[in-house]
Amino acid sequence: MDKALENPEKQLKRKLRHHLKQIIAPEAQRLRWALIFAVVGALLFIGQSWLLAQLFVGLLENSQTTTELQQTFDRRYILGLALCFTLRPTAQFIRERLSQAASLKARKSLRQQLLGTLANLGPERQILGADGALSSQLLEQVDALDGYISRYYVQLYLVLIVPLMISIAAFYYSPLAAVLMLLTAPLVPLFMILVGSAASRSSQQQMAAMSQLSSRFLDWVRGMPTLQHLKAISQAQYDVDNSASKYRDTTMKVLRLAFLSGAVLELFSSLAIALVALYLGLGLLGVLPWAKGVIPVPYAGALFILLLAPEFYAPLRQLGTDYHAKAEAEGAIEELLPLLEQHTWQHPGQQPLQLNAAPAISLSKTSITAQNGRIRLPSIDLQIAAGERIGLHGASGSGKSSLLLALLGFVPYSGRIEVNQTSLLASLRSDWHRQLGYLSQQPNFKRGSLADNLRLANPDASEEDLYAALQAVDLLALVEKLPQGLNAPLGERGLGLSGGQLSRLAIAQLLLRDAHIWLLDEPTAHLDPETSAIIHALLEKLSVGKTLVLISHQWQGLQWLDRHIDLHALQTPEEQPLC
Repeated sequence: MDKALENPEKQLKRKLRHHLKQIIAPEAQRLRWALIFAVVGALLFIGQSWLLAQLFVGLLENSQTTTELQQTFDRRYILGLALCFTLRPTAQFIRERLSQAASLKARKSLRQQLLGTLANLGPERQILGADGALSSQLLEQVDALDGYISRYYVQLYLVLIVPLMISIAAFYYSPLAAVLMLLTAPLVPLFMILVGSAASRSSQQQMAAMSQLSSRFLDWVRGMPTLQHLKAISQAQYDVDNSASKYRDTTMKVLRLAFLSGAVLELFSSLAIALVALYLGLGLLGVLPWAKGVIPVPYAGALFILLLAPEFYAPLRQLGTDYHAKAEAEGAIEELLPLLEQHTWQHPGQQPLQLNAAPAISLSKTSITAQNGRIRLPSIDLQIAAGERIGLHGASGSGKSSLLLALLGFVPYSGRIEVNQTSLLASLRSDWHRQLGYLSQQPNFKRGSLADNLRLANPDASEEDLYAALQAVDLLALVEKLPQGLNAPLGERGLGLSGGQLSRLAIAQLLLRDAHIWLLDEPTAHLDPETSAIIHALLEKLSVGKTLVLISHQWQGLQWLDRHIDLHALQTPEEQPLC
């Protein structure tokens, strides 16, 4: 069937299987060895069961005299049983260690891949969702693949290999018993599939609820000062409680299906074992309707088959138990699909780049088109002189942020961008980033001291450098009043400082980078007019001698810029991108 004609659900299932295979592929060799040791363990169990059957038959036949009883315990049997009892747990232990190692390495590799994707996206990662949801995907949903890799993947092969091996061994003594086991075996996976499809849907709902809860909780925590100011704590509490209740309900639904699946699988397995035991027992009594007075299976063979019967159904039962791990993995991959299928652009430059002063930047017929064909930035020509400070203005969708992302080296573009007459695409992006000072709408601060956050911009900065930067942005007096000074703790997202103080701290980070180019993306968008004016005055004073590109929706307070450019006004109607 043509893939284009598949319904959306089948297409999604195919995508999920494809990505799971890709994740496991690097660890396939280790998982194959885990499978080999699992098969060795099954062979040892078959040998162990045969030795036990022979010993019990010997005990039954020679239980009259001590001499004959001692002869029953042949040294070869004892040695064989000792080896089986020792080697089988060892093989099982090695299998589990190999599976766990494969799971750990596969999840670590996937997490690094996802982090690399986010790093290549840069500020554009916001298109994939809030930071809380992305954090949940990188942690909980990647770890949700553990059960699938470490248990289900190998068990999927064992469920075919082990029953086949046992049925061959049982066939030697009783073809009918082997046929009975093979006929009853499909009942277990049949029910597993029926319950598993429901479990898969429930698991996907659980993953979505967890992502929503993580995102909402992080957003509310970040906005706690604003919520307290607006006296809206109760509304936030209700929203988080509602999301937590949805997550709890979906989790309990998954657990109910898992317990139901396990109980029914055990029931079917027990009934199948009982059917085989009934046949063998009636045969030993010689009362089978079609073979009265005949013992079709001798005692040794009957005992051997009965010892094997539970192990025949054990892989099927275990697969049914682990099937929820598959459902959980598919739910996790579905949540990760936008990130896994995100095509990131690799900056091609390889030439070193070193700037000793503010450079000139030239854009010639530069345009940006999204992957879906939407024009993000129509073709423009722009010349920025060395040390010139310009402002880019325009309504949402005019291409301001897209142009800034192109200058940062995070999105592909058509045309040419040159820095001091050198193509930006020819230069190493890492070298280019070392020349840049970038300030976003919401500067990133981590939980730690003020010094730790300042050194995010320059890890080698001395204490004198930190004090000089703080003095330049008029924060030194505030820091000196703090009992711990530079070691004063700062909360997540800068909790503990006001919006204006955080903006000053972000400018101090720019100063510590000592970059020749400043790219500012609406640095005062969330500040009140009075604070915005103060920050603009600081930028006017501190950006002298820098090549500066500042994005803003407004003109007020930015009269000190050398030039203002309205991108929207420069575009012809047919070139204007959709908002």
